[in-house]
Amino acid sequence: MTYARIGSISVDQFIAAAPEKVWRALTDPELHAKWWAPGDIGPDVGREFRLEMPGFGSIPCRVVESEPPSKFVYTFNGDWTLAWTLVAEGQGTRLLLHHSGFDLDDKRQADACERMGPGWRDGVLPRLAKLDLG
Repeated sequence: MTYARIGSISVDQFIAAAPEKVWRALTDPELHAKWWAPGDIGPDVGREFRLEMPGFGSIPCRVVESEPPSKFVYTFNGDWTLAWTLVAEGQGTRLLLHHSGFDLDDKRQADACERMGPGWRDGVLPRLAKLDLG
């Protein structure tokens, strides 16, 4: 029996806003579109939604865990899982992202894992950190 090699990406970003405000940025469609992708995201477990990814189209997602304002987990494109953990830190929030489920034996998925790490770390999460969350 052989097992697939599964890859993941973990990113840690400090955001100068309370966990409740960061939670809104993760779960409110209008705010979400400002830092990552438009779509009909929402925090309810079982909710199925789509994120509109430029160049990739409409990506199906499903909420599997929701504990406001500390944990938000959803499937992304069927194979992957995005797990967001929010931890109060000083006057802000430490946001931890764990993007898992990459089949490293599949060249396309291995390439996606390699590309997405820097994308999350250097692009997407810094955009969220710069967003005025009031």
